[in-house]
Amino acid sequence: MIRSLSLIGAVVAGALAFALPAQADDCAITVGSNDAMQFDTKEITVPASCKSFTVTLNHNGKLPKASMGHNWVLTTTADMQTVANEGMAAGAAADYLKADDPRIIAHTKMLGGGESDTISFDVSKLSAGTDYTFFCSFPGHWAIMKGTLSVK
Repeated sequence: MIRSLSLIGAVVAGALAFALPAQADDCAITVGSNDAMQFDTKEITVPASCKSFTVTLNHNGKLPKASMGHNWVLTTTADMQTVANEGMAAGAAADYLKADDPRIIAHTKMLGGGESDTISFDVSKLSAGTDYTFFCSFPGHWAIMKGTLSVK
């Protein structure tokens, strides 16, 4: 009987240990990118209960930033194309993002193969029901290298 209770206690403790990190991970995601101009994630859902949301971008390819750079940029869907076009005009030295653009909610730095960057942003900047798009602002990439983000 005591052995059974100990086993049940161990199972419950183990379940709680796994449940707690899972809840913390709801406010973070890792997104991979590659030399084929793809994110491995096409849709991100941010729980409205998160105060801050963290994105880690991994460039899993081998090509350098100058030829196959990737970043992760978040805007409203309505602003995406304009931000991407103005970013292209800003050039490589600016990571293809217009400086101090208020339409950019969050972004990582531009990465080359094997590099990684992590950013966090305030979820209060987002509104449930608004359409958001994340994309890579490297010239030509944003047309296919994008996904949606929503708050629920």
